[in-house]
Amino acid sequence: MSQQHTPQTASPNVGLFITCLADMFRPSIGFATVKLLEQTGCRVSVPEQQTCCGQPAYNTGDRRTSAEIARMTIDAFAGYEYLVAPSGSCVGMIKYYPELFDAEDPYQQQAQALADRSYEITSFLFDVIGIEALQQQLQQLTIPRTVTYHDSCSGLRQLGIKQQPRELLKQINGLQIEEMTEAETCCGFGGTFCVKYPEISNRMVSNKSEFINGSGADTLVGGDLGCLLNMAGKLQRLGKDNPDTLVEARHVVEILADMLDTPGIGEQDVRRLQAASSSADLSADLSADFALGTELKSSAAQSETTR
Repeated sequence: MSQQHTPQTASPNVGLFITCLADMFRPSIGFATVKLLEQTGCRVSVPEQQTCCGQPAYNTGDRRTSAEIARMTIDAFAGYEYLVAPSGSCVGMIKYYPELFDAEDPYQQQAQALADRSYEITSFLFDVIGIEALQQQLQQLTIPRTVTYHDSCSGLRQLGIKQQPRELLKQINGLQIEEMTEAETCCGFGGTFCVKYPEISNRMVSNKSEFINGSGADTLVGGDLGCLLNMAGKLQRLGKDNPDTLVEARHVVEILADMLDTPGIGEQDVRRLQAASSSADLSADLSADFALGTELKSSAAQSETTR
């Protein structure tokens, strides 16, 4: 478990790091994260000048670009008590920022300060805010689902996140957790790993899909969208002949915020491809998705003007 901290103020000033994947493919994760933070009394803003966390450049050995991105992120979140993200992977990258600067670089201390106050969302709610702040809202929910939780590599091994999401999910009425075999094993995504080693990645996600289906759960839950996109895609390809048995994939914040009116992760893409009989139809759908993605940024701009 992450080290426990006490919020510096009664209404912590939180900067939301939205992540590239959530911004482009699943904006509902951002809105669910904002809802949870505001339910616990946090003041939430989404700094517009934020960009990628820098992990792709870091993983490919491009230290110079990684450092440039780190400076942008440090500047963007300089005025916030906390940086919170719905991704253990991105927060894990931010924890590496101090290593990108020499000791005499003025950004080195700022990088360490940002790393120290950066949290994945379930860790922030459980370890920093405390489960009591959200317990009443969660216990008012009734979500009759059986879920199985995938422990992503960065969240589990770098940030120590395992108990936090499970304890939060246990507060919801009607929700049961069934652990899959090898819940802690990598799904095969690994950012650029799946691009560099596609055959190994495919074998790993095939094994993972077998474990997910074997759990008996109707919903796969996780804290990193990259992992969830990878597993959801494989589950849908394997189950295309029997769609009634497909396991739905959800980010954990969508469950906790009771924002389940959208299709499961990846399901929208399947229906869109099936329905799009012409490139014009597909173009229109993609334009609609882009508009949805920019909605969060518009909300961010409004928040910034009132901050």
